Amino acid sequence: MKKAMIWLSITLLTLAGCSPSLNNNEDEVVPNEEKSKQQEKSIVPSYQLSEENYRTILPYRTSASRGVITNQVMNRIDIGEMETGLRRLSKEYYDPEKYFFEEGQYLTSDMLYKWLDRNLTEDQLKEELNKQVSFLEENGQSVDEEDKAEIRKELQLGLNPAIADDESKKQQENNPKYLTHILEHNFLKKNEDNTVDLIGASIGIAMKSDYAFQTETGGATYHKMIDKETMLKKGKEIAQTVLERVRKIEEMSDIPIMFAIYREEDPGSPVPGSYVAKTGVSGGDRQIGDWETVHEENILFPSDEGEEKYYDQQQLVMDFGDKIQEYFPNYVGVIGEGFYINEELQKLTLTIPLEFYGKGEVIGFTQYTYGLVKEMFQDYYDLEIKVKSNEKMESVIYRNAGEEEPTVHIFDK
Repeated sequence: MKKAMIWLSITLLTLAGCSPSLNNNEDEVVPNEEKSKQQEKSIVPSYQLSEENYRTILPYRTSASRGVITNQVMNRIDIGEMETGLRRLSKEYYDPEKYFFEEGQYLTSDMLYKWLDRNLTEDQLKEELNKQVSFLEENGQSVDEEDKAEIRKELQLGLNPAIADDESKKQQENNPKYLTHILEHNFLKKNEDNTVDLIGASIGIAMKSDYAFQTETGGATYHKMIDKETMLKKGKEIAQTVLERVRKIEEMSDIPIMFAIYREEDPGSPVPGSYVAKTGVSGGDRQIGDWETVHEENILFPSDEGEEKYYDQQQLVMDFGDKIQEYFPNYVGVIGEGFYINEELQKLTLTIPLEFYGKGEVIGFTQYTYGLVKEMFQDYYDLEIKVKSNEKMESVIYRNAGEEEPTVHIFDK
């Protein structure tokens, strides 16, 4: 009872200080019993869109940390790739034919905001501890050494490095915020009575490649580039700490967990980053073993990187643009994105921005582009062509790998 009163008081102090974090004690991160899936009746869909897609259960439950990713990851295309990429990597560990997908239910928003913050220096820790102890005592609470130890532990949850002075450019550069987000996915097994049990989880660790910071409000923005080797080292250390913490959550204490490290692109990049490493942890294990390199990448066409790594695809995209230019003078260029696994093209996405003055132009352009697809593009990878005007989608042409005929959709509005 005493501990509950102390943490209620600390919560009020935290709110008074305008902190985004609330009253989530790391030692008491067990989800509410009424939220547990263990004995809930669920509607299990009979069909899945394809063998490669997980089925979801109904009623659909959104993530317990809904919204955190959009507040932390600056490039929106990184958000989509981080989520879809984690599901893709999870298939090696959790068979879509056997198991069901659910957004993460155990890492809450309050918890993640604390973990994503900076840790405190010793001086900062002492100052904040004294502040919270004084607040409790002023409000009639007695605080013993055990209570202080709990408060101290609560104040040291930040997984990004501590700095003594956030107005110091040198300290910011030497101690960048590496960690951006922690993404949880859950995987469920259906029981005969239509209940489901949690059988495993995947956790994505999003790491920066470019740390942007200011030393004063409204001042200049500085950039610290983070090399891949350093990012991986820090990411693996963070993953180990996250494992130790999630094992304290009752539902996640003895299930298998797949960890994957995601390297973000810079905020202005037209293509997303990619996962660079993964590992599996058996049920109950509290130590991460060896990591496996993930050979995935998203390449912009045309670009210096595209020309250097995948010259043939870069030339194909440019030839495609030249063909369009011959007949449509207001064409300004095609933007291509190639997704590769083990240096093999899996999907090519082409976006064509054009200004149209009538639906007839859209139809004519789409028909012409359809012909180019048939003539120019091989069918061993997925292909998607998006025709846009003023940020509005006019038409889409897509073809799945192995199919001969593309599918066309022209939007009415």
